[in-house]
Amino acid sequence: MPPADLDRTFSALADPTRRSILVRLAQGEATVGELAEPFAISLPAVSRHLKVLEGAGLIRRGRDAQWRPSRIEVGPLDEAMSWIEERKRAWEYRMDRLDAHLREGDRDDR
Repeated sequence: MPPADLDRTFSALADPTRRSILVRLAQGEATVGELAEPFAISLPAVSRHLKVLEGAGLIRRGRDAQWRPSRIEVGPLDEAMSWIEERKRAWEYRMDRLDAHLREGDRDDR
């Protein structure tokens, strides 16, 4: 994933309202009105959140007459998770090496 795409994904996920919208969309398609129901914000504010999510590739918005359902796109989430897992493996490796080094030092001190 190009760094700019990863930046957009993490930026979009940084907002709790957008994360909640994604949780809701994981259950199925929804309109702006349906997505706005649990929030004390205006429909235009929800639409702005949807534009950010769409810009990050995390959702797709369709058109069916006057109904514009949004649906989740998991590709960017999978790529972000892969990036996180790579960092996690690298840090675990470093911590394991540090632990081995410290244990070796303890044996040398005896």
